[in-house]
Amino acid sequence: MGFRGLGHVDSQQDTLAIDFVIDEQSERAATEPAVYQTRSRRSIKKKSKVPTASREHVISIELLQDKTALRSRKGDTGSVVWRASVDFAQYVLRSYHTRAPDALLDADSLCAAHVLELGAGTGLLGIALSPIVARYTLTDIDALIPLIQKNLAHNRSLPSLSRNTVGKRRSAHGAGGSAPKDEEHASISIEALDWEALRHASPALRRSSFQYPAIDVLLVVDCIYHPSLLPALLSTIDYLTTPGVTSVLVVVELRAEDVVREFLAGWLRLESDGIWQVWSVPEVLDGPYAVWVGWKTPRRNDNR
Repeated sequence: MGFRGLGHVDSQQDTLAIDFVIDEQSERAATEPAVYQTRSRRSIKKKSKVPTASREHVISIELLQDKTALRSRKGDTGSVVWRASVDFAQYVLRSYHTRAPDALLDADSLCAAHVLELGAGTGLLGIALSPIVARYTLTDIDALIPLIQKNLAHNRSLPSLSRNTVGKRRSAHGAGGSAPKDEEHASISIEALDWEALRHASPALRRSSFQYPAIDVLLVVDCIYHPSLLPALLSTIDYLTTPGVTSVLVVVELRAEDVVREFLAGWLRLESDGIWQVWSVPEVLDGPYAVWVGWKTPRRNDNR
């Protein structure tokens, strides 16, 4: 599988409309979601491969992008939609709604799961997947929180999303203190989380400012792109993973081979409260992607 350059969908548009089409009857889905460029009230179809089916289920999401921030704010890549998130959302939604027996994520387990996403960007995955999980937490740097909030509000008309409560907890460092009562049972929450701040935080600060409800699935989609961020990303993954509880799912669009290799080597070298195992999962997504699942086994206490 080859490597390629930047993988944003269309960084020239202020708004993108994305249709996820699932064929529930034949247990097949569109191999590629329909992506539209929205100008005023008119949508122009860009590309789609949708097989003919008698029972199609369509999930439509419209996302606002901040194309100015992509060019002017150093290190900001999350202000536009990236192909990896679109393709991964299509895969999960298809597997869930068709109850695919070979799905990477079990549909029944998802219904009871808390999913926390690192580098949520525009909020696409949270909007698409939160209706099928018990709790979904979107995290990113503080500068991107307003964009995520706008996109969640913009898509409140989604039948499944409109039934959810959207909560937000923020602090200067990350999760912050306790959420207000009306946010404690939110299906979706938004958290400002700076990987570098977490990496350099003292144990006491981590306990006070980076605490989350138990995480069943830690989702890391297209966050591996610059080698300088790898130590902080790996430290964050390690800290948020509870041994024997949290499954880590990493999806990366293959761009720079050396960066991908450095990430994997660093992941396997982590010294923490558990022993890491990482598996490559082939043929999950079509295209230049790699998918890994990580699991941390508790260390045995030999002191008796």
